[in-house]
Amino acid sequence: MVHLTMKGRKKIHARFFESDLGKLPVRDWLLSLPAEDRRIVGNDIATAEFGWPVGMPLCRSISGRKGLWEIRSKVSGDRIARVFFCVQDGDMILLHGFIKKTQKTPERELEIAAKRMRGLR
Repeated sequence: MVHLTMKGRKKIHARFFESDLGKLPVRDWLLSLPAEDRRIVGNDIATAEFGWPVGMPLCRSISGRKGLWEIRSKVSGDRIARVFFCVQDGDMILLHGFIKKTQKTPERELEIAAKRMRGLR
């Protein structure tokens, strides 16, 4: 696991998606999580930044959603967090984050990320 204090250079920099109204939904979601979960997800994002491209089990592309990726984090209480992102101009744009409640990722969650990604172009 990569820690935020890891030496070396990031291969890709994470940036929060910003809505037309100036909202940062992934940042707000992260701040709503308990501190321990926030640390876990933050470390997983940092691992992707320093090690990009990173494969499973941490990252994978979303089948049928060209350009959309997910960071897969295991947080407290045996729960699973997902952060969807895309890569644009050498940056990892964090589009949407949520706690999975079912094995299959709900279409609604995928569509939120895809809509935000379409708005970037």
